[in-house]
Amino acid sequence: MDLGIFIPIGNNGWMMSQNAPQYMPSFDLNRTVAERAEAAGYDFLLSMVKLRGFGGATEFWDHNLESFTLMAGLAAVTSKIQLFASVALPTLHPAMVARMASTIDDISGGRFGINIVSGWNQSEYAQMGVWPGDWYYERRYDYATEYVTIMKELWADGASDLKGEFFQLDDCRLSPPPKGGSVPLVCAGQSDRGMQFCAEVGDYQFIIGTGDLDVVRTDAARLVAAAGETGRDVGVYVLFQITMGETDAEAEARWNHYRDGADLEAIAFMTGQASLDTSGATAEKITEMKGAFNLNIGPIVGSHATVAAKLDEVAAIEGIKGVMCVFDDYPSATAEFGAKVMPLMQSRK
Repeated sequence: MDLGIFIPIGNNGWMMSQNAPQYMPSFDLNRTVAERAEAAGYDFLLSMVKLRGFGGATEFWDHNLESFTLMAGLAAVTSKIQLFASVALPTLHPAMVARMASTIDDISGGRFGINIVSGWNQSEYAQMGVWPGDWYYERRYDYATEYVTIMKELWADGASDLKGEFFQLDDCRLSPPPKGGSVPLVCAGQSDRGMQFCAEVGDYQFIIGTGDLDVVRTDAARLVAAAGETGRDVGVYVLFQITMGETDAEAEARWNHYRDGADLEAIAFMTGQASLDTSGATAEKITEMKGAFNLNIGPIVGSHATVAAKLDEVAAIEGIKGVMCVFDDYPSATAEFGAKVMPLMQSRK
C-alpha cells in the first residue's frame, strides 16, 4: 500500500485547536518533512491549495504557501518521492498549468503530478474577482473536463486546438512535454459526479477516511464501479488523521487534549456559522463544534501497533491503493511513523 503525507502548506496543519502544535508554513518546514519522508520510504507528498482561511484565535489557514512553487522547490531537494501540487481551476489557465507541470516534471525527473481542485468555495475566488458565477456550482465538472482535456492534449501532442464551451484555443503549443508524455492526476470530489469525473480522467481518487471503515468500503466501491464503466485503472487514496503514542492511552490523551482546545471561532466560520456567539453557545452546541476541530478527517488514534493494524485493515479494502496521512507535529511525527509504524504494517511488506 502506498503511503503519503498531506504536507503543511497552511499554518497549524489540519487541527483547529489552540492545544495543537502552532506553526507557520515555510519552505524549511516542508523541506524537513520531505527529506524525512523520503528517508523513511514514504511514496508521495501532496500540497493543497488554500486561498482564504478561517480566522479565529489560531488564525487557522490564514497563512498559506503556493502549491506549485513549493513543490518545484521540493522537487529540487528530493530524488525519489512522488510530488503532487494542487490547482484551483478558476485561478489559472490550463495551458499555463500544463507548462508549469512539464517544468516541475523536468526538475523532479518525472516525479510530479497534479491534484485537480474544481473549486467551490466562492469566497476564495471572489476576493480576486475570478469567481465564474453561480452557474459554476452545477457545471464545474464540465468545466474541469475541458480543462484536463487541454492539458492532456498539450502533453501528448504538443498542441491543442480545442474549441469548447469554456475554452477556445487557437493552435496552442507546449514543448518540452513531461517525460512520460503525461503526469498523474488526482481528484477529490466525493459526489457521484465527482467520482465519475475521476473515473474518466484521473489516476487517483482521494476520499475522506472515517472511523467507520464500512463507509470507506462504500466510497471505494463507488469509485471502483465508476472506473469499471470507463475501463480505466483508478486507485483510491484515503485521508486519515494519525495521532500516535507509545500506548493507546497516551495517544488518546493527546487527541483529547487537542480536542479540548478546539478553536470554536474558526470552526464557526468554517461551518458557515460565523455570526454565532461561541461564548454564549450551549454546551451541546460546543461539543458538536469541537468534533469538527480536525475538519472531520477520520482519526486513527493509538499506539504504533494499533495504528499499523488499522492501516492494514484499510489496505485490505477493495480498490484502496494507499493512505495519505495528516499529522500533528509534522517533522517528528513523519519520522516516528516511518520508524515505528511502517515496519509493523503487513501491507508494506
